[in-house]
Parts: sequence; C-alpha cells; structure tokens
Amino acid sequence: MKIQNSPVSDRLPPNQQLAAPGKWPVVGEKAPAETNQPWSLTIDGQVCQSLTWTLEQLLAMPMQEITTDLHCVTRWSQYDLQFRGIPLLSLLEQANLQAPGKFAIFHARSDRNHTTSLPLADLGELKPWIVFYHNQQPIESRHGGPIRLLVEGRYLYKSLKWLERITITEEDQLGYWEGEAGYHNHGDPWKEERYFLPGLNHAQLKQAMESRDLANGKFSGLHAEGMNLSQLNAEKAILRNANFDRCQLTGANFSQSNLSNAKLRGADLRNVNFTSADLEGVDFRGADLRGADFTNASLIAATFTHQPGMEAADEWNPAQIDNTTKLPPEEELEEQLTPEQSHFLRCKF
Repeated sequence: MKIQNSPVSDRLPPNQQLAAPGKWPVVGEKAPAETNQPWSLTIDGQVCQSLTWTLEQLLAMPMQEITTDLHCVTRWSQYDLQFRGIPLLSLLEQANLQAPGKFAIFHARSDRNHTTSLPLADLGELKPWIVFYHNQQPIESRHGGPIRLLVEGRYLYKSLKWLERITITEEDQLGYWEGEAGYHNHGDPWKEERYFLPGLNHAQLKQAMESRDLANGKFSGLHAEGMNLSQLNAEKAILRNANFDRCQLTGANFSQSNLSNAKLRGADLRNVNFTSADLEGVDFRGADLRGADFTNASLIAATFTHQPGMEAADEWNPAQIDNTTKLPPEEELEEQLTPEQSHFLRCKF
C-alpha cells in the first residue's frame, strides 16, 4: 500500500523552504544513547497488557509503503520521502488501551531523554507510523533508525527518533523540544505552530537590554526591532524566534547562542561573532554581514536571499557579504542550505 500526500500546489506550509534535492538535514542529536541493550519497542501505562516487541519481531510484521513530505520547525521542507513501516494504531490495538488514558508519550533512547506526546484523540486523523526503512534501506541512525515515529501533518520534532517506549497516560507531558526549546505542543505546520512561549520578565529584560548583556539568558521571542544594540553580548543566550529586524548590532557577540528561526532582516551585523551558534532557520535577508564570523555555526535552512515560494511583497534585498565574511566550508553550506541559498553565497567569492 502506498500513501500519497497532498497536491503539489498545497504542499509547502507558510514560511518553509525546500531543502536541496536528496538532502535531509540532521537537527539535534546525531546518535542514540550508547547501550548494549538490543533494540525493542514497549507499550505500557494505561493498557490492559504491557507489550514488548523485539526489533526482529517488528520487522517481521506486514508493512506498508509511505510517501510523504517532511516539514522541520527550522523552516526546511523536503518532498516525497519514502518510508516503510507499521501503523501505530495497529500496535496500540494489540495493547488494548484503558480509560482514562488520553495521551501517548513517546520515549527515545537518547542521552537527552527525548520524549514527545500526541493526544490519543488525534491519532485517527494523524495516522502516525512506526517506520524502519527509508528509500528501501534501514533508516540511518542519524535520522532516527532503527525505529522512528513518523507523524505526518506535524513539524518533524513530533516524529521522535530512536523510539523504544510508548506510555499511555491520563495527563500530557511536555517533551524535550516542547519543554526546553518552547516548541508548540501541537506543532501544525499549516497553522505555523512553531512556538508556545511564556511571557518575558519585563523588568529583567529592560535591565538586560540597557546593559546590552543577554549572555547565558533565555529570551526566546524577544522583540527588539530597530534598536541600537551595538556591541551586544549575547554569548550562549537562548534567542529562538527573536526579532532583530533592522537592528544596529555591529560587533555583537552571539557566540554559542541559539537564534533558531530568528529574524535579522536589514540588520547591521558587521563584525558580529556567530561562531558555534545555532542559526537554523534564521532570516538574514537585507543584513550587512561584512566581517561576520560564522565559523562552526549551524546554518540549516537559513535565508540570505529571496527564496522561490516566498511572497513577492516580502522580497527583501539580498544580504551583503564579501571576502571578510567568514563562512563554513562550501560542502557544509551545500548540505545545510537550499540550492538557491548556497549558490548565492558561492557567487559572492
């Protein structure tokens, strides 16, 4: 059986961009936790009977082919990825769920103890999969193999890597990305449910902005559009989804910070230190990046020039880049960026 997703014209959710053909960027951990335990999958919690299947038993079950699109919260998408696996509902039926169970909590074999959750009431619509093969080959470990959850219709952080346990509970539990990164617990890409963030402490924020010192702080969702923040110290700061559009940020230090999905359009970023920063999904269009240092930075799905599929009314000028801009090696740019973005950067040198 082959499941096919929506028509081409309806396929790209808001503010997403296509990854390079054949590329599947790796976000987050790249390998499961090291253990000598053989792979298995357990369903427990509010069930009539806890069940455990070995990997071999799972692979012997009848499987179906799935062709789907992936949409990462860091703004990259990829069309027509092929998987083979088992419907999650077929396994849950065998465990015979009990009331008052309302949520499925998915646990990964992960050093960070990754989890995520789905309401049981949504499973009929979402039809999640437990998948083992990608393009007819076992899923690579860096992509979540040998056992991965696949949830179509949600951002990719809901498709948990290295799945080894499913617990049925009455109460929901925020997963790793939802609790630590502030990602939305629902995660519908068509509604652009990327973040669900608590309000900032305004007194603390005011003091930090006046001193231009955000180092080691948590300021996700910060709105600083148009401000003069030259020489800002934001080393190791959490600034996901921040808005620095048109800011004066010359000489700022964002080393080892997390700026995923931030807006830096039209900002003066001359001589900014972005070394080892998480810049996944950042929009740099119109920014002055002369002298900026991107050494060891992650630029997955970052935007430097207009991308096909963007609204014409949203067409900012390309970023300013010259031979003083320190970029990652060309092979890393080709791996992390869309063809349009990597071509734009290569043509600058």
